Amino acid sequence: MRRGELYRVKRPSKHDPKKFRVFVIISRQALIDSQFSTVICAPIYTAYRGLSTQVLVGIDEGLKHDSSIHCDELISLPKSMLTNYIGMLPDYKLRQVSVSLKIALALDIE
Repeated sequence: MRRGELYRVKRPSKHDPKKFRVFVIISRQALIDSQFSTVICAPIYTAYRGLSTQVLVGIDEGLKHDSSIHCDELISLPKSMLTNYIGMLPDYKLRQVSVSLKIALALDIE
């Protein structure tokens, strides 16, 4: 399991209307490799509104259609739910996610 991997998760919450939702792991690698049972993830939706906290993804990343990572909607998921691997973000997309996370969390962007 690595930062930037995409997984299809079955019913991530009881309030999600979809049977499955795709997430990207955004936790730092040290946490992923640790004994902690959860990792921080960002959901992927087909909706894209052009916000600076959204990163476009699509077929190149293993998805069926154009979508976007929503860095404003972080969630902690059990590692045990991340079993249906889809693909890996390329380095430049992972850098875009890092920038979007800094914006979403109002961190200094230097």
